[in-house]
Amino acid sequence: MATDHPELIHDASRPMERLIEIMARLRDPDTGCPWDIEQDFATIAPYTIEEAYEVADAIERADWPELEGELGDLLLQTVYHTRMGQEAGHFTFASVANGASDKMIARHPHVFGDETRDKSAEQQTADWERIKASERAGKAQGGALDGVAIGLPALMRATKLQKRAARVGFDWPSTDQVLDKIVEEAGEVVEARERLSQDALSEEIGDLLFVMANLARHLKVDPEEALRAANHKFTRRFERIEALLAERGKTPAQSDLAEMDALWDQAKHEEKQG
Repeated sequence: MATDHPELIHDASRPMERLIEIMARLRDPDTGCPWDIEQDFATIAPYTIEEAYEVADAIERADWPELEGELGDLLLQTVYHTRMGQEAGHFTFASVANGASDKMIARHPHVFGDETRDKSAEQQTADWERIKASERAGKAQGGALDGVAIGLPALMRATKLQKRAARVGFDWPSTDQVLDKIVEEAGEVVEARERLSQDALSEEIGDLLFVMANLARHLKVDPEEALRAANHKFTRRFERIEALLAERGKTPAQSDLAEMDALWDQAKHEEKQG
């Protein structure tokens, strides 16, 4: 079947309508792209997640031209999903966009309603959570943990689950107890390594990571951001090791742990001096 408005495909003056029409053309069962026609929500979801991370990466690098492109790629993912939803009779781009607008209006009564804007950030956060809880109740999501997306990165989901549980009083009152739990879980990892199966070891490692996320939450540290920063630091220092080895006419494969460990210390020292 033909698309409804083929003239939009080259009309840059109507960017949103143009993108929606292009997606409709790509998904056209008679004249579209065979690859795009074959896709469904499940096959496209990994690309959506990847594009969101690429947006975050461009922001972290402060690469604004790159961010412009990545935001376009992420927007395309939304258009892709809404097109498939329209084909299946579930929803349309208009209903998705209006749903988002309605949600923002409902969640900001101090901007779009009669409530005062004279509130602290803590009060606004509490109001936001109260409104979200009301929305979950309207969806028959009565449990404290209902609505925490399963597809979130595991570390991020662990933090969200813990925050939800803490709101109803299921939480350690101090970081001392969290630290004690870390020691306990680390001991169980050692025991699992020495005596238990690989599945049991995996379970104990998961428990340790979960309580580490809890410690970060208690200390008001975003564990996802902290780990991302640690990854960046490791990459930066290891690249410095590679550069220093290259000056010696070597690659890491031609080196050994003792030499690379010494160069790691040098890279750390250079960063502190610089």
